[in-house]
Amino acid sequence: MKLPRVYPILDTESLERYGIAMETAAAAFLEGGAGILQIRHKAHWTRDFFATARTVARLCRENGTPLIVDDRADFAMLLDAGLHVGQDDLAPRDARKLIGSAATLGYSSHTMAQLAAAGGEPVDYVAIGPIFATASKRNPDPVVGVGEIRRCRSLIEKPLVAIGGITLDNARDVWDAGADSVAIIGALLPHPAKARALRERMEAWVSAGRRQ
Repeated sequence: MKLPRVYPILDTESLERYGIAMETAAAAFLEGGAGILQIRHKAHWTRDFFATARTVARLCRENGTPLIVDDRADFAMLLDAGLHVGQDDLAPRDARKLIGSAATLGYSSHTMAQLAAAGGEPVDYVAIGPIFATASKRNPDPVVGVGEIRRCRSLIEKPLVAIGGITLDNARDVWDAGADSVAIIGALLPHPAKARALRERMEAWVSAGRRQ
């Protein structure tokens, strides 16, 4: 699997803080050149939220952009999307049985041992982080730093996604350390977070990835 250099995450808690609807952010990011999108929703999936997620899935299909759902295999299947699971979620081998062989499956790691173990799992890419301190997660794991990417890169052949506190100012260091892609949440949300500003921020990230 070849991942885009930038992996935008639609984190509903962060979007709510900025007062912007998820479908508005999704449309703006897609217009700005996003090559993949992830829905990250830690709260209850209500009927209304699922309807919003279906709108995002439709936008992604129309744009030819892969959609990934965080944690929830059931909703990933209903949305015909990929799935991303963490260390405390459904085990990758069980998740693969549910979503099938064709769907994209990602897996989070936070230590060298977890990353090495992920190499033997039926996943398409592995994330590692947090690389820097992050405010997008309530109880973040310990910061691993850019040096950990360099140390871990040779342990796994699968695409490696770095996440946690990555900004336009430090992303180049992360790519240079060996990350195939950088997952972004807060650094995609300018203030005020209007549709045009969101699109322009996405364009800036896409441009940064191309220059790398």
